[in-house]
Amino acid sequence: MKRILIIANNDVGLYKFRKELITELTKENEVYLLLPYGKNVDKLIALGAKFIDCPYLERRGTNPFKDMRLMLYFRKNIRKLKPDVILTYTIKPNIYGGYAARLCKIPYIVNVTGLGTALENEGILQKITSLMYKVALKDAKKIFFQNQANQDFMLDRKIIDKSNSYEIIPGSGVNLQEYQVKPYPKQEQVKFAFVSRIMKQKGIDQYLAAAKYIKKKYPETEFHIYGFCEEEYQGVLNKLHAEKVINYHGMVQDMQSVYQKISCLIHPTYYPEGMSNVLLEACASGRPIITTDRPGCREIVDDGVNGFVVAEQNSKDLTDKIEQFLHLNLSQREKMGVAARKKVEREFDRQIIVSKYLTEIQNIR
Repeated sequence: MKRILIIANNDVGLYKFRKELITELTKENEVYLLLPYGKNVDKLIALGAKFIDCPYLERRGTNPFKDMRLMLYFRKNIRKLKPDVILTYTIKPNIYGGYAARLCKIPYIVNVTGLGTALENEGILQKITSLMYKVALKDAKKIFFQNQANQDFMLDRKIIDKSNSYEIIPGSGVNLQEYQVKPYPKQEQVKFAFVSRIMKQKGIDQYLAAAKYIKKKYPETEFHIYGFCEEEYQGVLNKLHAEKVINYHGMVQDMQSVYQKISCLIHPTYYPEGMSNVLLEACASGRPIITTDRPGCREIVDDGVNGFVVAEQNSKDLTDKIEQFLHLNLSQREKMGVAARKKVEREFDRQIIVSKYLTEIQNIR
């Protein structure tokens, strides 16, 4: 039996994408979770894990004094707990959890869930973050990347090198039992959906521009939006909803019912993704996808087979691909959905990731 500490920045992602791993780990190990309290913590405890609150973790803060306090808090809990291995997810737990693990000489496994804007965008912040990551990853037992581009980025900038142990895994994968194939809608009317936090980098502007154009030309087509809305877009969504250009549903918990209703998922993101979970879920549900040609998205779509690829920040290209989809007959759309399911079964089953972690943890002595 090992004592395992998992450090993460929020409860939502940990429960939604890693509950299968936690369930397996708690069978024969003592598992502790160090993260800020949230509504899913009780569900994680019900899986058999123990919870340690981390009130100092601010996901987007850049105050160095607060980040130092966070690292010291990590170190304090690691020294007290004396885990056999530490698992970290997302930038701050990876960096400051990595520092604390190194200081305490505890083996640690890192998951780079995406670069984030601090690393993707050129400038002084990128240089500082790169250096911090290099120090944090130096002694990691294993570094898991969710796509090839993220791994290449860190190799090219010498954040990691051949002395590190690293590997690409298929994102967080998708639970194929939880997201089962839904019968494809038989009506000719096409319903598109945007499922994401509503923010500029997720491609909401391109989606709205395409919706305006398509609704004029194909008025029976529906454009749905699901997700938390950042303030700057609330007025725009309310206006377009009132004009019946879009249907905005806000936050929805039951995503299976969403995928059941729609004909195709549109994800025009240009955000630094690790691997897009909404694309995986939609494909697992047997729905075609339209998404951008960028890391974390391009791996999931085979252009013309289970969906279409569009250029980043290109409303015209997105509109063209939507029209292309509309010109398919019902049988062709359904065939795309079948191909989507087969692809995730073949390449993105979450059990692949669970097995990788179990093997790495077992190898730590």
